[in-house]
Amino acid sequence: MDHNTIALLMFSTMLLMMLTGQRVFGAIGFVAVVAAFWLWGPGGTQMGFGSVMKLMKWTPLLTLPMFVYMGYVMSESRLAEDLYRMFHVWFGPLPGGLAIGTIMLMVMISVMNGLSVAGMAIGATIALPELLRRNYDKLMISGVIQAGSSLGILIPPSVVLVLFSLIARQPVSELWLAGAVPGLLMATLFVAYIVIRCKMNPDLAPPMDAEERAMITMREKLRLLRAGLMPVFIFVAMMVPFLKGWASLTEASVIGALAAVFAAAIKRRFTWQVFQVATENTLKITVMFMLIITAALSFGAVFDGLGAGRAIEDFFTDSLGLGPWQILILMQLSFLVMGMFLDDTAMLVIVAPVYVSLARHLGFDMIWYGVLYTITCQVAYLTPPFGYNLFLMKAMAPKEFTLPVIYASVIPFVGVMVLTLILVMIFPQLALWLPHAVLGR
Repeated sequence: MDHNTIALLMFSTMLLMMLTGQRVFGAIGFVAVVAAFWLWGPGGTQMGFGSVMKLMKWTPLLTLPMFVYMGYVMSESRLAEDLYRMFHVWFGPLPGGLAIGTIMLMVMISVMNGLSVAGMAIGATIALPELLRRNYDKLMISGVIQAGSSLGILIPPSVVLVLFSLIARQPVSELWLAGAVPGLLMATLFVAYIVIRCKMNPDLAPPMDAEERAMITMREKLRLLRAGLMPVFIFVAMMVPFLKGWASLTEASVIGALAAVFAAAIKRRFTWQVFQVATENTLKITVMFMLIITAALSFGAVFDGLGAGRAIEDFFTDSLGLGPWQILILMQLSFLVMGMFLDDTAMLVIVAPVYVSLARHLGFDMIWYGVLYTITCQVAYLTPPFGYNLFLMKAMAPKEFTLPVIYASVIPFVGVMVLTLILVMIFPQLALWLPHAVLGR
């Protein structure tokens, strides 16, 4: 059996196991270990052990539990509620103002956590009831919460970029800085869409009524501004030492976690229950990602050993005779299609090792390509029928948010994401300017 057939058999077996409901890390790791033993005998099983050792020596991974813990402390201690109340008071009088405030809340949650699920949890528990009470349209509510929460995948400290950095062997700090401007650009485009849509149809997002506005004094606004800016203090306390070179990335993540605990303690909200829930959830998520990364490294080692990646490169460049940009566009289109059926982790493991090698061979900047990949992961979170955020929304939202409503609500926001992807492809400096300015890359 030739190596290309073995690679195809590995892919098909892994996909079949995923379709039967097996854990992602279990399916990937099982296929990797069995294939290694089949190809190279008992010595091949050392690939799994080698992957674990490589993971243990990868210092930037220590940032993962710190950022996840920081996000859960903010959520469980209700610091996010203060932030949302601030946005509600300051932007509520505008058409679509509360939806704009929700996007801004999601941006702040993204810079504290790096996971989409944290934004979804906060959006569904804090923003959704308030938006419903204000008679916002269900399509607008569902689309805003899902799209806004997906910003955590791109805006630093993105966990997806951490995984990509390990696969592509690129510095996490550069990838995070590269994701900042495109992430803020996407958030700005979300806000622009909301403003335009609500001007065209004000009934979608009614502004705060005049009677309620009259009850809110400037003193109250300033009080809420001070309370809502506490998360900004956490972000500044974390990022300034890192950007100034006073602390490494890992040290900055510890500062951020401690700042979140300090902020919650000042508010007298850092209870034993907050500590317990944040610690347990952080442990669960960290272990899950470590298992997935270990399985991905094992699978990638076997795949590279087969030479299958080079065969795919030759197919694109020699057999089809395509140019670099044509191949890049095909790669992104394939990611968008796969995102309809796979989550970002599965996509990362199945095709990222091949595509990363191909993008490097074609001469593309790997930091820039990492941002392109991450944006396609955002789209994957929202595209029917199997978008991750779609099912999270269905699980968290009231019964009136049916799947057809949830599916239809994301269409315009997916269009905004694809527009951002095109802009970053056309203007690479959107991703590369900040790493160059901060790190002199």
